[in-house]
Amino acid sequence: MTLITKYGPMFLIIAVAAAVACLFFAGATFLGEKKPTAEKNLPFECGSESSGGRHIKLSVKFYLTAILFVVFDIETVFIYPWAVQFRALGWFGLFEMFGFLVVVVVALIYVWRKGALEWES
Repeated sequence: MTLITKYGPMFLIIAVAAAVACLFFAGATFLGEKKPTAEKNLPFECGSESSGGRHIKLSVKFYLTAILFVVFDIETVFIYPWAVQFRALGWFGLFEMFGFLVVVVVALIYVWRKGALEWES
C-alpha cells in the first residue's frame, strides 16, 4: 500500500471540511447583513449581562479548580489504553497500573485535605 492510498482519503476529508468552513465564513462575512444596534454592541457573556468591572481579576480558586480538573482528567485518560491492552500486558501491566492509581489517589487525597476542592464564593 502506498502512502497516498493509505492517507489520501483522510487528507481529502480534511480539505473538504476546511473548504466548507471557509466558504461558510466568507458567505457570512461578505453576504450577511450588518445592522449594528446599541443592544448588539453591549458586552455579552454566557447568556447574561456582564456584571462587575473589567479590571477585576478572577479568583485564583477558579484557575486552581481548572488545573485540577485537567490534571485528573488527563490521568483518567491514561487508564483507557491500559484497559484495552490489559491481557497483553499481563501481571507487569497490572502492577504498573496499581502503582499509577496509588499515585493518583494519594494526589487526590492531598488536594482534598488542602481544601482545593471546596468552592467558596
